[in-house]
Amino acid sequence: MISGSEIVKNTKVIGYGMVGGGEGAFIGDAHRKAAALDGKCRLMAGCFSRDFDNTKRTGENLGLSEDRLYRSYEEMAAAESQREDGIDFVTIVTPNSAHFSIAKTFLENGISVVCDKPLVLTVEQGTELAALSKEKDLLFCVTYTYSGYPMVKQAREMIRKGNIGDILFVMAEYPQDWLLTTIEKEGSKQASWRTDPKQSGVSNCMGDIGSHIENTVACITGLTVKSLSAKLDIVGEGRTLDNNGSVMLKYDNGGSGMYWASQIACGNDNGLKVRVFGTKGSIEWRQEDPNYLRVGYPGQPIQIMSRGQGYLESAAGSRLPAGHPEGYYEAFASIYSKFASAMLKKKSGEVLLDSDLDFPSVEAGIDGVKFIINCVRSSNENSAWIDF
Repeated sequence: MISGSEIVKNTKVIGYGMVGGGEGAFIGDAHRKAAALDGKCRLMAGCFSRDFDNTKRTGENLGLSEDRLYRSYEEMAAAESQREDGIDFVTIVTPNSAHFSIAKTFLENGISVVCDKPLVLTVEQGTELAALSKEKDLLFCVTYTYSGYPMVKQAREMIRKGNIGDILFVMAEYPQDWLLTTIEKEGSKQASWRTDPKQSGVSNCMGDIGSHIENTVACITGLTVKSLSAKLDIVGEGRTLDNNGSVMLKYDNGGSGMYWASQIACGNDNGLKVRVFGTKGSIEWRQEDPNYLRVGYPGQPIQIMSRGQGYLESAAGSRLPAGHPEGYYEAFASIYSKFASAMLKKKSGEVLLDSDLDFPSVEAGIDGVKFIINCVRSSNENSAWIDF
């Protein structure tokens, strides 16, 4: 096992800690695997559960030193900030309701933050975290996974260069079917907290996967939502949060869009799809077939662009040659890799450029919170148009 002091001496590795992600947690394990993929991040500390026995078992399985396992995130933040070999950042993978207090505590202790989405429950909380990270000169990343896919970045570069002209319309959807039945009553941990407003916040479906639509579209197009009209549905006896919803949008460039997010769409697994239609052409990306872009131009055959090919933009980096599929973990890892590189550069005293910060920011997290809250507000007001 590598000790903490050895990590500090290795100037090419960043040490991090994790709050949440104990036994039985899917997303915490995904974060750990993604962070480890490029060898830039090393897990050094954790408070993986409110149950300390769970934390100890998880830490032991991960090979962590016993003195780097903590009973509370407050204890962890205070102790790690005082260690010579303390963590450089914390990853937060708890239910939504805990994000704000955990992030604030670590920022106050001088530790940068990576937080799962949605960032927080209110815009005011997000604004406070943004101000605090700026005041402390710390980095803050919100892990909107799909922004890490190479072909999402390729679509972004093509739109930035004007390949499809001015954007007229965006159609995006994210259908799943896993909450078609009330599996939270059957002991599903993932369903239990997501359908609980005390843990999930004011929205389930729009907060969980609708926020991914909002961020992926914003990443690809650069558009800002001007106003929206939403209808959210609650399907399932005893439920109080949405598990299906449709949204009409108007953008700052005069274009419009339509989003559909669902967890009751029978026959669908994880079907995030974004289609962007412009005055000169169109671009389509599908998460379940993420290594390709479908590009259309008037009067020409449809083009299928493949990840890993030499004709792609340099910004659309790949790990493997074309034809060797890259997927969810690699996209997640790309976010961690870029964040770790920025931290290493910052620690060495170098000035960070915009290109160094090509990961979802705390401001992107705030935009996601605004989207969620305005969708709920619009739906509660009979699908009224809500200005941002």
